Amino acid sequence: MSDGNERNVQFEVVDSHRIQFGKNNFLEVARKKAVSDSGTTEFISLSRGYTMKDGSERYKSSISIPDEPDIRKFLAEHIQGI
Repeated sequence: MSDGNERNVQFEVVDSHRIQFGKNNFLEVARKKAVSDSGTTEFISLSRGYTMKDGSERYKSSISIPDEPDIRKFLAEHIQGI
């Protein structure tokens, strides 16, 4: 029985870039879409993960950033300056 608050959200990767570091770790920056009955929202995802011995990948942590020009500019400027 549904209470009307359930959301069926599908996530789509629009574009992604990854860099390996350490033995089996990676960082990934991706543009993603969250698609639901109520609409589509694009966002930027920063994720850290690792590759297992069998070649499968696992994600340890992730942060979603609104796809807003001021926020992207802020991050780009301050990451370069740190």
